[in-house]
Amino acid sequence: MSQTTTARGSFFTPFRVRGFLFQWPADLLTNCGIEMEILMLGWFILTETQSVLLLTVFAALRYLGTLVAPAFGMAGDKYRHRLVLCAMRATYVVVGAVMTLLTFTGALGPTPIFVAATVLGVIRPSDLAMRNALIAAIMPPEALMGAMGTAGTTSDCSRILGPLAGAGIIAALGMGPAYLVITLCYAIALALTAMGGKGLAHRRAAGIGQASFAREVMEGMRFVWHTPCLHAGMWIAVLVNATVIPLTGGLMPYIARDVYHLDRFGLGCLLACFSFGAFCGSVAVSVIGQSLPAARTMILAVLLWCVMVLIYVHMPNPVSAGVILVLAGIAQNFCQVPLFAMLLRVSGEQYRGRVMGVRMMAIYGLPLGLLTAGVLIERVGFTALATGYCLFGLAATLAILAWWRAAIWPLTAEGNRLSRPSRP
Repeated sequence: MSQTTTARGSFFTPFRVRGFLFQWPADLLTNCGIEMEILMLGWFILTETQSVLLLTVFAALRYLGTLVAPAFGMAGDKYRHRLVLCAMRATYVVVGAVMTLLTFTGALGPTPIFVAATVLGVIRPSDLAMRNALIAAIMPPEALMGAMGTAGTTSDCSRILGPLAGAGIIAALGMGPAYLVITLCYAIALALTAMGGKGLAHRRAAGIGQASFAREVMEGMRFVWHTPCLHAGMWIAVLVNATVIPLTGGLMPYIARDVYHLDRFGLGCLLACFSFGAFCGSVAVSVIGQSLPAARTMILAVLLWCVMVLIYVHMPNPVSAGVILVLAGIAQNFCQVPLFAMLLRVSGEQYRGRVMGVRMMAIYGLPLGLLTAGVLIERVGFTALATGYCLFGLAATLAILAWWRAAIWPLTAEGNRLSRPSRP
């Protein structure tokens, strides 16, 4: 991959790297399976229990593993990220096969769903960390932002295709065949993930293996704490997960059914609108990302994201809400992709997995935001709660900018440089 091509930027440039060529479809299939599963089980929980609180509990369980994500990152640094990712995706296949069997036999109910959500919730938050660490390992620093944008389209495409495909398959064939399709997606993704490592040299990160496992994890957390742009980035991640993401993710079944009075297909359409915008954002970042200052772009995009979600929650009908969701999706990936690129560039090879693990801990803000919403919606109403979330997101983002301005706003700041500056 020449310097000229990299600098020019192209959506397809990362596919010239063999590992990326296999990883992209593997991530796409994994995400499609997850999105179909979330829509199907979330709707099942809501209709069977008639409880928005249990829906938020189900959504929150998906992020249970955020607290142990640094340990997964450390395992990736120590034992190879691809090996850890394969083990995680093998678990998806096993759980999917069990749930398929329960569905076909009529034994599926809230209890096995919550058990499966708990098991997968320990693992899935670290999936994104492992795949991003793999991208950083195989791509040169100057191509990282573009590659992250291209990789981000797997999540965006799956959020468009997954809900619509899941709703369509359930309507046409029932939940049993739908879960069988989900399990097949996981199995093929596992095979592609393993194939992507063939012919590649693997080595553990420099300096890993001398200290104890726990001590290495703590070292990664100290590195984040004492690196200002990383510290600011982590707080941005906590903030968006606690405020705006619940309003376009875990609460969407409630919004579709109780606010806009839509069925399962209408829910899929709302999710697809947001994901289409996110897809457009990922493609744009993959093309122009090399010229964007990562930290500054992240801050501006968070502010725009909060504004778009604030407008969305006040839309009078699902059509206008869908239009605003497209814009919110674009803003999301102009925040998320530069954030990941900044973290990976600054962390370097030695701390890459552990920093991504700490980043996944930030997702813990999402279950807290969901559970808080589940309690408050019944007391203050959805519109008041959503407005409060968005206004708090705007105020907190400005506070983060004010506190860490020197590290994330100037174009010469560490968070905006193309690669990490050398340190004595």
